[in-house]
Amino acid sequence: MAPEEVKVNGVWAEAELEKVAMGGRLRWREKNGKNADRSLNLAREVLGLRREGNKVKIDAILDKEDKVRCGSGVARGGEKALLRKEVVLEAASEPAAEAWREEIQACIDSLGRPKRLFILVNPFGGKREALRIFMNEVKPLLDAAGIYYLMKETQYRLHAQELVTKLDLKSYDGIVCVSGDGLLAEVLNGLLQREDWQEVIKTPLGIIPGGTGNGMSKSLLEDAGEKFSASNATLSIICGNTRKVDVSTLTQGDRKFFSVLMLAWGLIADVDIESEKYRWMGGIRINFYAFLRVFRLRKYQGRVHFVPAPGYESHGEPATTKIEPCEVKTNDSEGTRGYQGPTISFKSSDWRSIEGPFIFLWTHNVPWGSDVTIPAPDAKFSDGYIDVVIVKECAKPTLASLLANVSNGSHVKYPCAMYLKVKALQLEPGQRVNEPEKGGIIDVDGEVLARGSGTYLNGKSTDLMDYGTPIKVTVDQGLATVFAPIAATECKPSF
Repeated sequence: MAPEEVKVNGVWAEAELEKVAMGGRLRWREKNGKNADRSLNLAREVLGLRREGNKVKIDAILDKEDKVRCGSGVARGGEKALLRKEVVLEAASEPAAEAWREEIQACIDSLGRPKRLFILVNPFGGKREALRIFMNEVKPLLDAAGIYYLMKETQYRLHAQELVTKLDLKSYDGIVCVSGDGLLAEVLNGLLQREDWQEVIKTPLGIIPGGTGNGMSKSLLEDAGEKFSASNATLSIICGNTRKVDVSTLTQGDRKFFSVLMLAWGLIADVDIESEKYRWMGGIRINFYAFLRVFRLRKYQGRVHFVPAPGYESHGEPATTKIEPCEVKTNDSEGTRGYQGPTISFKSSDWRSIEGPFIFLWTHNVPWGSDVTIPAPDAKFSDGYIDVVIVKECAKPTLASLLANVSNGSHVKYPCAMYLKVKALQLEPGQRVNEPEKGGIIDVDGEVLARGSGTYLNGKSTDLMDYGTPIKVTVDQGLATVFAPIAATECKPSF
């Protein structure tokens, strides 16, 4: 669009719409003696717009210093809260204003932003604030962007999985979870259990932090240099940018569970799950129970087999136990319902082993486990590998220090911590050392996958797998798609 003289926020300016690969930029030079150059990045900084007479009113996202935000988060160089501000472009006539509106809207439409979303809110997770977060922080942004949505509150465990299994996904451009990571895992499993999984797994998934563990949301925002917040997570969904993420398949006989985040066994799982009994303490319950578990340290018998990624072949010992070949039927086999896992095969000679006892095993597909812990600092979203942290022997004071440093990722540098990447893994969990009548807990994406005898709520909850029987973990590179922030690499605040 050629430069044109208009008023912007009441000041005469020469404005033009610059069309670029990422949707375009509205630029203007004010004619008030200052000759200030201003601009709006349509992809990152514009929610929506409307015309009223000869005025085009643009809903923009700014920081509290009244500068247009850089990226879909805060302005570079500080963590400033979001501020919405209206930018008013006043043309000479209504037809001229409509031409501006059409051109700007066409640029925004070219970005492929979602128009219809299915939103799941878990009202029971974390501090039970997910519904408030949706109403106060998510809904206003979606309304301003003109996005239609259907919101459902989940009522019980696996409710989201049931809903997604039957959902007509042709009616939506994405599924959004306002919750912790557990709800995202339910949605993923619901999609992959469908007969049409090959199509529906292409549906972008969004995660807005509203639970206890928010590792996926934190990982996505941090990778783009954005402040961790529900508002920034919502903006990344509105912008429609996506990226691929690895999906792990956990197999035990005919049972399967699909994960995009983590698996924990030993100390980490004990703290995560057993600290639920202290939920009345709030967030401090994790630190309190971690201290208690270090003081009363448990160790677990068991064995871990793995196929190392290139560069990690020196870890462990050659497997002496025969490992069943990691083979999966092709996913288009007749009679097969749902995704069966990656079609790969490893020879027995590919496997290496580590014998127990163990203090903990912790695997991750993404760097962050919550907004304050980064268990796998080298993890990538779509590299086809699982990052693994193993601690076998560690003095209690050193272990306490190691756990304290999970907040900055330096725990992996401790001599007692083994950090490696693997292509596949098999866990054979055993009983507690000196307490052979008691087992442990296996925690996947914040939910209990299996628990042994003598553990918290054992016998009072139905788990997906059995404790003690080997569980094999394989990874399918980039199988799922998630909404992700646009990295702020070329954005220059100018307003």
